[in-house]
Amino acid sequence: QVQLVESGGGLVQPGGSLRLSCVASGTIPGINHWGWYRQAPGKQRELVASITRGGNTSYVDSVKGRFTISREVFKTTWYLQMNSLEPEDTAVYYCNVNWGTRRIDQWGQGTQVTVSS
Repeated sequence: QVQLVESGGGLVQPGGSLRLSCVASGTIPGINHWGWYRQAPGKQRELVASITRGGNTSYVDSVKGRFTISREVFKTTWYLQMNSLEPEDTAVYYCNVNWGTRRIDQWGQGTQVTVSS
C-alpha cells in the first residue's frame, strides 16, 4: 500500500515561514485532489488547502494570502508553503490525497507545527 510521508514541521516564531512536504511512496491512480488538513488540541480536523487535478486551489479563510499549496508535475509530492505564521496556526498538519471513483481518502502520519515566541 502506498504511504504518505510528511516532513517540514517544527517550531517557528510568529511571522516566520515553514514549508511542509508530503511524498507518496508510489503511484496513486485516479487522484481527485491533494490536500492539507490540520488539527489543533481540542478542535476538529479542518481542511486548510486543497488542489485539484486541474490545478484549482482552495483555502480556508484564515490562511488565505499566507499559505500556498502546490504539487510537482509527477504528482507524487505536494507542498504547503506557510508564511506569516501566527500562533493560531499551531496544530498537527496532515497531508491527504483523495483518489478513485469511490473517493477514498489516504492520510499521512501528521507533522507538528508550533508557532510561538
